[in-house]
Amino acid sequence: MGAETHDPRVLAIDAGGTMTDTFIVDGEGAFVVGKAQTTPQDESVGLMSSAEDAMRQWDSTPEAAFPRIGSAVFSGTAMLNRLLTRTGRRVGALVTAGQEDSLQMERGIQTYLGFSYADRLHIATHHHNDPLIPRDRVRGVRGRIDLFGNEVLPLREEDVREAARALLDDGVEGIVVSLIFSYRNPAHEQRVREILEEEKAARGVDGDCPVFVSSELYPSRRDFPRLNTVVVEAYAAEPSRGTLRTVRDRTKERGAGFELRVMASHGGTISIDAEQLATTLVSGPIGGVVGARWLADRIDLDNVLCTDIGGTSFDIALLTGKRYEVTTTPDMAKFLLNMPLVQIDSVGAGCGSFVRIDPNARRPEVGPDSAGAMIGTAWPEGGVETVSITDLNLVLGRLNPEYFLGGQVQLDVERARHEVRRQVAEPLGLGIEDAAAGVIELFETSLRNEAVGRILGKGYSPADYALLCYGGGGPLHVAGYTSGVPYQQVLVPEWAAGFSAFGCACADFEYRFDRQVDLPLLPGAPEAEKVAMGGLLTQAWRSLEDRVRAEFAKSGHAAEDVSFTHMVRMQYYGQLVDIEVDAPRPEVDSIEDIEQLIDAFERTYTRMYARAASSPELGYLVAQAIVKGSVPIEKPTLPVLPAEAGTPPVKETRQVWWADGHATSDVYEMDDVGNGQTIEGPAVLEAESTTFPIPPDRRAWLDEHGIFHLENKEA
Repeated sequence: MGAETHDPRVLAIDAGGTMTDTFIVDGEGAFVVGKAQTTPQDESVGLMSSAEDAMRQWDSTPEAAFPRIGSAVFSGTAMLNRLLTRTGRRVGALVTAGQEDSLQMERGIQTYLGFSYADRLHIATHHHNDPLIPRDRVRGVRGRIDLFGNEVLPLREEDVREAARALLDDGVEGIVVSLIFSYRNPAHEQRVREILEEEKAARGVDGDCPVFVSSELYPSRRDFPRLNTVVVEAYAAEPSRGTLRTVRDRTKERGAGFELRVMASHGGTISIDAEQLATTLVSGPIGGVVGARWLADRIDLDNVLCTDIGGTSFDIALLTGKRYEVTTTPDMAKFLLNMPLVQIDSVGAGCGSFVRIDPNARRPEVGPDSAGAMIGTAWPEGGVETVSITDLNLVLGRLNPEYFLGGQVQLDVERARHEVRRQVAEPLGLGIEDAAAGVIELFETSLRNEAVGRILGKGYSPADYALLCYGGGGPLHVAGYTSGVPYQQVLVPEWAAGFSAFGCACADFEYRFDRQVDLPLLPGAPEAEKVAMGGLLTQAWRSLEDRVRAEFAKSGHAAEDVSFTHMVRMQYYGQLVDIEVDAPRPEVDSIEDIEQLIDAFERTYTRMYARAASSPELGYLVAQAIVKGSVPIEKPTLPVLPAEAGTPPVKETRQVWWADGHATSDVYEMDDVGNGQTIEGPAVLEAESTTFPIPPDRRAWLDEHGIFHLENKEA
């Protein structure tokens, strides 16, 4: 279709570790997915290449589309890369005296994050992570707030001044303030901020060294994760604003009038000027889960297993009752953090994962390291010398070497065959195809076990869930990792390659703020005492609403435009794990309100765990007050395709190696498949952004919304 037939309205960009996906949708729900290799040194370069690729498919350009787009969301990896490569800002920290070594010592569990099971067992291979702030830039200040919020020792202000002078002399570009139990009583941290500002003003460095105060940014318990989170905010998030502004400026150069938003960890989008920018640390995979929930609402799916395969990882998430879980103490990049994060499990296995043969055991090992954007040995320009999963798919004929990224990247299948023979087949004593197929089978079996394990671990069966496959590599392997598993349905959207970007566009423009409150609701307590606890919860909600309004004001949204959702994290009194609960009412000022809140907790608890685990005799603890605020934005429209009879035209035929050897397989252009048409395996569906092989024992049909349903032939 020509450009004149489309009115681009929504733009979403996902700059992943390997590819940058651009998803553009028009007012009728028609969409286009653009792909380009990610450019970590400047994500805006990959973004524009991806946007150009998308608009080329509509015979248009970004200059023609951007001025008409009303909503745009970006998710990228620059912040995460700063953490992993330790290239963030030069930061100092002020902590409670006696806690100066905490960043070096870490928590025990943090020191093992990312380690294999074998490395966890063998202490000789274990080492502490390098701290983001070295010990000589961590200063202790005397003074103490206890766990009840009482001042036990007054703040020694001279300690603060001496520390401030030393850090400023050292040329720090930011100062973190994180004192023990400041979430209970922020008075000491507030005074530390005042002193730091005085010392900065005396030196004329007001704007060059921002102060990051934990009780203002992340006022939650667990002091070490809270310290980590504020350090990440100062070290990696703050300099990432520059990256995001570069992306925004690059779009404005092409005529954009929209405000660029960023995907945040809680499942909403925020402005690039938001104070809690560290919540955008891992955003792309979250977009996929948000998109899955949006889709589940519209096609009436209650339970969905989300599976996302990219170049570097296999990401898994569960939607149960159309809701995803949120954890408040996630681990990312080998750090324990203190922020709300959509629960996603990630396995270091993707299409770019390296394949090696253990010389002693003669067993294949896949990943966890990856070729990433360099693809594999089949792309000489990438300089990769180790075989990747992509190389194996090429050898088996499941990928077209001349149609990778629509032909933008030409792959050398003979080079891949040579390296697969040398590195994989000969060490295993097998033929090239047998070796490649065997490793792919092991790879897909591992993915299958990981996916099924997430469902069984929650006490459910795969038969209770529909599996949604997306990511650039998802369609390539979905038949393998769903084989033999009785899912309700296996769904593969036409736009699977850009689904995470699509999900970002489905997310609300939403801010979320939490506050630790720890309000007990004990069985024997008088009603008046419980109502008083409810009053404190209501006060916390009101103060959080003010923070939400202040953030939206930065984007020019009036207070009356903001709608609120009130929530709590709640647990049985004495238990260690709390869960997130939607509050029935925005204020709690009567015993009836208290009982409704408890009922909401019980319903949520029994949905997540066995009903027999319910323990109301323990009483309850409202651990956190939560407020989410959102304003209306334009979102995608689910496409509705006209029904088409017959079968689509065969693009070509080629020999593809399946489980029992080579078979002549029809190859179709994915865009040529219409609503209601069925493709019988063996076949391969190709698009510019992904490839969807259908084995001999499977078939796939397309529904009216552009979603493929993968089925067994005997079904």
